[in-house]
Amino acid sequence: MKRNDPRIDAYIEKAQPFARPILNHLRALILKANSEVMETIKWGMPFFEYKGPLCNMAAFKQHAVLGFWKGKLLKDKSGYLQERANAGGEAMGNLGRITSLKDLPPDKVILDFVKQAIKLNEEDVKVHPSEKKPQKELIIPDYFLKALKKNKKAFTAFENFTPSKKREYIEWITEAKTEETRNKRMETSIEWISEGKSRNWKYETKKS
Repeated sequence: MKRNDPRIDAYIEKAQPFARPILNHLRALILKANSEVMETIKWGMPFFEYKGPLCNMAAFKQHAVLGFWKGKLLKDKSGYLQERANAGGEAMGNLGRITSLKDLPPDKVILDFVKQAIKLNEEDVKVHPSEKKPQKELIIPDYFLKALKKNKKAFTAFENFTPSKKREYIEWITEAKTEETRNKRMETSIEWISEGKSRNWKYETKKS
């Protein structure tokens, strides 16, 4: 695995304009933490590894996120971390919604988190299953469910999606600021779902 993965360059280039400086900044800090940190793409998102999964970042329409694989084990004296991610599982959003560089903690704080995560992997620290937080109940808005049921193929495909794939679509739709945008997103979502595609299918690694 190469230290710099060109697929991440492509991911950042395709991200919304507001997200590009955020992703570039986070990427530079993470790689700065240790010369052996490597880049890759997993589940359609940029991932960073060092003796195992370290952290990941992602960009959506209106916000970006940074998550640590063992986020629950990181020491956070200043209170920057949020307990939104399942430790040892879905490493999403430990810093909450990031809409600009101003939303990020100081560089030294982020570097400290990355170095803590590196040390946890070096020491092969495991997260006890009992310490994992359960995912919040997945609530499908009535208007989206009604639209799905009008397309049998899409409804069946959505039912077979994993909770995380369902959540990606639901968050995208419910984040729409206007009804017109919401309806357009639902129309696009149903088209993609009927084809078995995930919300971020454009960024997913193509199988050879």
